Amino acid sequence: MREKLVIIGNGMAPGRALEKLLETHPDRYDITIFNAEPRVNYDRIMLSPVLSGEKQFDDIVIHGDAWYIKHGIMLYKGCKVTAIDREARTVTAANGTVEPYDKLVIATGSVPFIIPVPGNNLAGVLSYRDLDDVHAMMLAAKSRGRAVVIGGGLLGLEAAAGLNEQGMDVTVVHLQPTLMERQLDPAAGYLLGEAIKSHGIKVVTGANTKQILGEKRVEGVELSDGTVLPAGLVVMAVGIRPNAALAKEAGLAVNRGIVVDTQMRTSDPSIYALGECAEVNGACFGLVAPLYDMANVLAAQLAGDTVASFKAEVTATRLKVTGINLYSAGDFAEGEDREEIVLRDAAAGVYKRLILKDDRIIGTVLYGETGDGPWFFDMMKKGTDTTALRDTLIFGQAYQGGSPLDPMAAVAALPDDAEICGCNGVCKSRITGAIAGKGLTSLDDVRAHTKASASCGSCTGLVEKLLQMTLGDSYNPAAVQPMCKCTDLGHDEVRRLIVAKGLKSIPEVMQQLEWKTSCGCAKCRPALNYYLLADWPGDYVDDGQSRFINERVHANIQKDGTYSVVPRMWGGVTSPKELRAIADVADKFHIPTVKVTGGQRIDLLGVKKEDLPGVWADLNAAGMVSGAAYAKGLRTVKTCVGSEWCRFGTQDSTGLGIRIEKFMWGSWTPAKVKMAVSGCPRNCAEATCKDVGVICVDSGYDIHFAGAAGLDIKGTELLCHADTEDEALEIIAALVQLYREQGRYLERIYKWAKRVGIDSIKANIVSDLEKRRRYYDRFVHSQKFAQIDPWEERVNGKDAHEFAAMAEFGVPAAAE
Repeated sequence: MREKLVIIGNGMAPGRALEKLLETHPDRYDITIFNAEPRVNYDRIMLSPVLSGEKQFDDIVIHGDAWYIKHGIMLYKGCKVTAIDREARTVTAANGTVEPYDKLVIATGSVPFIIPVPGNNLAGVLSYRDLDDVHAMMLAAKSRGRAVVIGGGLLGLEAAAGLNEQGMDVTVVHLQPTLMERQLDPAAGYLLGEAIKSHGIKVVTGANTKQILGEKRVEGVELSDGTVLPAGLVVMAVGIRPNAALAKEAGLAVNRGIVVDTQMRTSDPSIYALGECAEVNGACFGLVAPLYDMANVLAAQLAGDTVASFKAEVTATRLKVTGINLYSAGDFAEGEDREEIVLRDAAAGVYKRLILKDDRIIGTVLYGETGDGPWFFDMMKKGTDTTALRDTLIFGQAYQGGSPLDPMAAVAALPDDAEICGCNGVCKSRITGAIAGKGLTSLDDVRAHTKASASCGSCTGLVEKLLQMTLGDSYNPAAVQPMCKCTDLGHDEVRRLIVAKGLKSIPEVMQQLEWKTSCGCAKCRPALNYYLLADWPGDYVDDGQSRFINERVHANIQKDGTYSVVPRMWGGVTSPKELRAIADVADKFHIPTVKVTGGQRIDLLGVKKEDLPGVWADLNAAGMVSGAAYAKGLRTVKTCVGSEWCRFGTQDSTGLGIRIEKFMWGSWTPAKVKMAVSGCPRNCAEATCKDVGVICVDSGYDIHFAGAAGLDIKGTELLCHADTEDEALEIIAALVQLYREQGRYLERIYKWAKRVGIDSIKANIVSDLEKRRRYYDRFVHSQKFAQIDPWEERVNGKDAHEFAAMAEFGVPAAAE
């Protein structure tokens, strides 16, 4: 019988522990995870690139929903554990769930330290620890106002850089004389400060915060010398504390963190702790490398290896700010028993310092040129005697022997146990062994199989050199990523060949393009179905079995197996007749929940599958069609009341929204499309975070696109201005058609725009009017075959098997 393993927390450390455990003992435990955050496990190291806009949330997910399903793990998202009953061996969650355990892992992480000054609880004061903090900062950054970041350490500077990239006027306030004083010596701290300033960020060092000003929300920060810094956003990044409250309430031993031994056991032998909440030998850890070491030990212990134990190792630090190269490791304090070697190149902006004791490196600080960091770090960890290298040591590995080596030779010269990826503890031999043994050919392959370069990314260059060294001329870093394992072709190449070869069915595509499997898979079949629909309107017949369940039954499946039904409400406008029909349907079919959606529609939740045709028939009778709330297609066109009712309205936004929706509904797109039309720049319809948005102005219509307001938050890009409704409609339809033809399946508009480039899109839609008209005409042609209400089709009997109740079989009579 399997043991019950319960994990409180779903961060990087428990995620790594589970990976290791499942590699060796996949069937030993029934695993349940409670995650206070309402999402899956993601790479917190990469929050800074998300804040700056370099990455999206999808790019930093470590374990998606499919991973938990594959391994039979029950994950409670947004579900905080409130109590541990050690005697009964149960945990109780905020939603009332009581889960028994044989072994319990506490991985509650840390909480940000909020400095105790007046005003620290005002609206607009944020910390920087998780994705919710990042989303809050990105929303605040839309004001393009002023921000103050308190704390000039690693997180504070990354937050400042991200907010600066988002268009805010940022000032960093730091208590110490130089930035990152825990990781850098004063010389490197000075250079870092100058580099931060060159990015347009103000830096105030030696400054103590007296109070945060404002009545209901932040208006500024007052320093102890009386200086006032105006700000609408204040980010506190001054440190963290282990989140040990739950363990303390349960009666476990707690000092600064949850006290554990080197096997990660708490004072209760059936309970373990790891990550930022744990305290080992009096020390707590915040960097990912030691947390992953803890995870490896915990996985071994859970697998029955009682010998595995944790030993703290020296770690290296890198700053993730574009254009600033910084590397720090070890002990760089001065002392009588220490020597230093320093190299400065003022013109190149380079500073290197090695600290030696007994001819061995004990610390290094590199600024501007950091390529030799891993080499110095490896020598430091091994205690290598540098006596024979002293004359050229500071110049790095490439200069050993008196002249520069080829960079590939320098990588080849690294020992097999040299650490390449500090974040994930991956050495050279593990990477080269995986490349050779598993036939890896790309950076993504290496990341998937070894985790090297999958976190902060600073070792990417080294990993690529190892790929080149191992594969030789066959390594092609620009190689196209295949759609799936069924083919070596990428999405763009498949699309091009579908058109070039005139392929008009899924079997024909698979045959002509030499698919490796007989029928494809859940990744390629839906993509092929979309590409054929978009490229051959009127010729290709939609293959329902190549769609996911929601699109097959034209309703969204809910967690209890029932469905939700959302009728279309043109531009968010409804009528008494439609409302009566919805009410009658809810009563007739005993639908438990009727809810207004964020897209200005009404959602009927809890519909039984066999009742769907009846619900649709009654809604059709009232003149309503499918709202396509399940579709990779146009979902909603949200509007405000515009000039018809609002005293600020400049144009008829409601009328334009209805016109757009009635013209464009039914069209399939690579991913869902949401639109909005706001009647004036006050933007009440929130058009500037939609896939396509229109802001009405006195002179006409500003067309925006490529926004996002879900897991990712992104403001739109201004495409162009239209003088008339007709011109606006043509531009929007042409833009969507361009996206339909160029977008990869499941690629949202903002990701497509980032990939192909805003300038390329403008060249097709804005600059070349003839080309724009051709895209518009192709969209109009495709709509002849798309604007068919799927609800009405199924009411009339299409796909009836999808909605039939399962047959019931009685027990045959004995005589039979």
